Amino acid sequence: MSAVSSSLLKNAVHQDKLMSRQGMLQRLFSLWFDGFVYNQIWEDPKVDLAALELQADSRILTISSGGCNILNYLVEKPEKIVAIDLNQYHMYLTRLKLAALDHLPAHDDFFDFFGHADRKSNLDNYYTHIQQNLDEASRQFWESGKLFGKSRIKYFSSNFYQYARFGYFMRFLHSISRIARYEPKQLLNAKTLEEQEKIFAEQIAPFFDNWLVKAVGKMPFAVFSLGIPPQQYDAMKEESNGDLLSLYKDRVKRLACQFPIQDNYFAWQGFSLSYDHENREAVPEYLKAEHYEDLKDNLHRVETHITTFMDYLQAQPDNSLDRFVLLDSQDWMTDDVITDLWREIDRVGRPNTRIIFRTASIDSPIETALPPQLKAKFVYEEARSKALFQQDRSAIYGGFHIYVKPE
Repeated sequence: MSAVSSSLLKNAVHQDKLMSRQGMLQRLFSLWFDGFVYNQIWEDPKVDLAALELQADSRILTISSGGCNILNYLVEKPEKIVAIDLNQYHMYLTRLKLAALDHLPAHDDFFDFFGHADRKSNLDNYYTHIQQNLDEASRQFWESGKLFGKSRIKYFSSNFYQYARFGYFMRFLHSISRIARYEPKQLLNAKTLEEQEKIFAEQIAPFFDNWLVKAVGKMPFAVFSLGIPPQQYDAMKEESNGDLLSLYKDRVKRLACQFPIQDNYFAWQGFSLSYDHENREAVPEYLKAEHYEDLKDNLHRVETHITTFMDYLQAQPDNSLDRFVLLDSQDWMTDDVITDLWREIDRVGRPNTRIIFRTASIDSPIETALPPQLKAKFVYEEARSKALFQQDRSAIYGGFHIYVKPE
């Protein structure tokens, strides 16, 4: 990780003293976060877009993560999308997607690159069409980082979705399921929700009784591969009264059973580390052919920065943005940091600003973190937040929250 990214991450995560248990876990997490954590973003863009209520003049500030949702938002043609991230790996992935969309010859080439992500032709297309159109830092990033003789760009010739921290962890879990003779991939062939529930009961639920899964499930660092820092782990442990394995099982059941498998690309990634290549229904919107030309025509609306939400906000003029996507970043923050962040959102946010975020646990931290005078400037759409949370196909979070700054 670059010195800039490393410094940003330490400032975000290292909140306790080194020699404390929590402090050591925080430092282990920041080491583990030095890499691709997410190979795709795990926030459902359908839920995001319903909550954001984008207009033609909307100006979005969002954490990029794997860059999927930036392109999913771009389908709606807002005036501007500013993507920031403190993890350089995620930002260079975002910039690769933008360059590929701009310069690959056709939609099939783009789908091969990020839909299949395992075609040998992807490397030829990278060197022919993308390489010379990347900024120098991004180009050096993708052509270096050799692991077992493989530069990062070669991940796209052998299923990129297996190489992020999340991908490694899921491969480990799939290995356990094979040894235990369970076949969770059967879920992808289900025709109805009833079939999905039956396959879950037979092929997935028993997996949580495996002794190794039980042992791993009790370890804080086991969830680092899901991008969950110690602060989030503690919140989840409190919510589950210490029975984290039951919490994990409930969320996996929601992923597997609550939504039709035919278009739930989150479930496809979870249970097969791939998208639906044959029907192309269970794929993110940005990979669908009907959006390809519109996305290409509107790439000029996106800008990217390796920085933190707070640092970017502090450099912006008053009343200059009106949509904020915080992902789950506030789960990492102390109340004081959250308060400082929302003071900046209040200053930079225009009238009718909308803010969305997710949490590992059920409750919104804003309800207790902000001082009353600042909190009074925002309206919590609690009922709508809960309704949209039930529609979130990724199913890995405990809560989804919408706040509005009225006129």
